[in-house]
Amino acid sequence: MIDTKLRDVAEFSFARHETFAPRFGWLHKAYSSLTDPNVGAEVFLRNDAPVVLGVGKNMVNAIRFWSNAFKVSIEYPKAANIRAFESSPLWEARWLLDEEGADPYLEDTASLWLLHWWLLAPPCYVPTWWIAFHAMPTSRFTEASLTEIVVRNVRLAGWEPPALASIERDVDCLTKMYARRRTNPLSPGSFEDLLDCPFRELGLLEAVAADVNEHSKTPRAWQFTTTARSSLPALVLAYACLDYAARNDGFAKGGSISLARLAHEPGGPGRAFRVREPEIAAALEQAAARHKNVTLTEGLGQRSLTFKTDPKALAWDLLDAHYGGIRKKHPTPTARQWYADHPGAHDALQTRQAGRGRQLATVGGQA
Repeated sequence: MIDTKLRDVAEFSFARHETFAPRFGWLHKAYSSLTDPNVGAEVFLRNDAPVVLGVGKNMVNAIRFWSNAFKVSIEYPKAANIRAFESSPLWEARWLLDEEGADPYLEDTASLWLLHWWLLAPPCYVPTWWIAFHAMPTSRFTEASLTEIVVRNVRLAGWEPPALASIERDVDCLTKMYARRRTNPLSPGSFEDLLDCPFRELGLLEAVAADVNEHSKTPRAWQFTTTARSSLPALVLAYACLDYAARNDGFAKGGSISLARLAHEPGGPGRAFRVREPEIAAALEQAAARHKNVTLTEGLGQRSLTFKTDPKALAWDLLDAHYGGIRKKHPTPTARQWYADHPGAHDALQTRQAGRGRQLATVGGQA
């Protein structure tokens, strides 16, 4: 088994989705409510939250969780010594989900790929998802086998495993989120859960058992697909490659990263998107044609992505270009400007980064 170093990339978080996979419109509902001056940071704490969000009462916590997990919002204590948590939208949410943003209603499949990348990016609040995409040794699994792999990785991380039922709910939710499957037509809401989840459009997961309905005695089996990702735009894949380089190697200026690492390392875009090195190379060639500071180089028998400036800034330039230069079409506040107006989000980000820094230092000291 791959040593995932799960503590480095994920938070201890299981089954907080209330069994609901993310649905169409949920992230936009969350962003719109959080930026509404009449609603704001306490939207998920209000007694009338179901009315404000236009969902059932049991879905409010699910929207809250997914908004945080996709990193379009962040939570922080309402006040000192108070366990209630408020939420604020992050700058990425302003860029993507605002009415003048890149794609507020997620009409472009590229946005689903982007959100999938954000979901798995550190700190990942769905460790079961991270393990499935990045640490599972095979592409095919049953729900029981994936549950067992998650338990092993949790123990390797030094965490006390959660209740087995919590992991099982995660595994069930993951398959609902990404794979089409037949269900019992007499079960209320069974079709609705699947039809409303946009991430099935990515085609990342498929059922392989002959019969996968809820009452079958055959274990439900699934596999990650290996088909060409025709709906994954080159610039979104290039964004993920540069973002990965920035996150993992701490580049502040220029540098390079091998395509082999991008394709095969746990946490990298190859595993997250289930794409191979040639597909990554093709996407980066298109990105290089769009931006002079991005090139593909070859040496010592391997190809590398080389960047001449800050890879994080380059990543956003390429991503914004896919959406037609939305930052210029509709002037978007910079992250600095955004967080000046949202101090709660700024402070929460600083606390999260400091906390993860301390955690990683501790883990490093034990290695």
